Amino acid sequence: MSAFTTAARRLRSRKAAVASVAVAASAALALSLAPGDAEAGTTTDVAAAAPVAWKVNEKQAAAVQESIANQQTAFEAQFKAAQAKKKAEAAEAKKQAEAKKKAEAKKKAEAAAKKRAAEQAAASRAAARKPAKVTYPNNLDGWIREALSIMKKHNIPGTYEGIHRNIMRESSGNPRAINNWDINAINGVPSKGLLQVIKPTFDAYHVPGTSWDQYDPVANIVAACNYAADRYGSMDNVNSAY
Repeated sequence: MSAFTTAARRLRSRKAAVASVAVAASAALALSLAPGDAEAGTTTDVAAAAPVAWKVNEKQAAAVQESIANQQTAFEAQFKAAQAKKKAEAAEAKKQAEAKKKAEAKKKAEAAAKKRAAEQAAASRAAARKPAKVTYPNNLDGWIREALSIMKKHNIPGTYEGIHRNIMRESSGNPRAINNWDINAINGVPSKGLLQVIKPTFDAYHVPGTSWDQYDPVANIVAACNYAADRYGSMDNVNSAY
């Protein structure tokens, strides 16, 4: 049972006590003022003593009422104090609950921020490890350099100078060049592209990751250099029709 409930019950009990005592005091006062049947009005002493008895009982009743009023005031103050305490405890509990909620929200926000920072750091590390994609211009210089990068991955020998020299002799740098008059053309497999490769040779020495289009400049260069490396050791060693 709470202190608030106990104080309320005590206050009600005291109020009941006040009423009971007040009734009892009134009854006693009335009784003291009423003359007895046998002696009413028969003696002068009784008549003379009556005012004194009235004054004594009146003082007693006033003292009782004052005492009860003081007790009632004290219990009312106790009741109000219990109410104030209960209200303060509720406010403190609410304050603590709000503080706990804020702390949990802060902790959650900090965890989310930490996770985002870790993800960003991981992404930055991954981006730093990943090599930048190299782009090449769509011209003879770009085709040769891109072909050399692919040849390096597949351990196919050759230099820029050797490739460029043979391209200029075979096609003058025209990726759509085609030979329609030599023996290969007569046999139905004309030489095509920058390094004038016939279809069977292109297919046999095609390098994975490059186009299967015989006219594709990069695929044509890589396949031709792969063939030259197998037959001559390197495209650098080729100085005529091959």
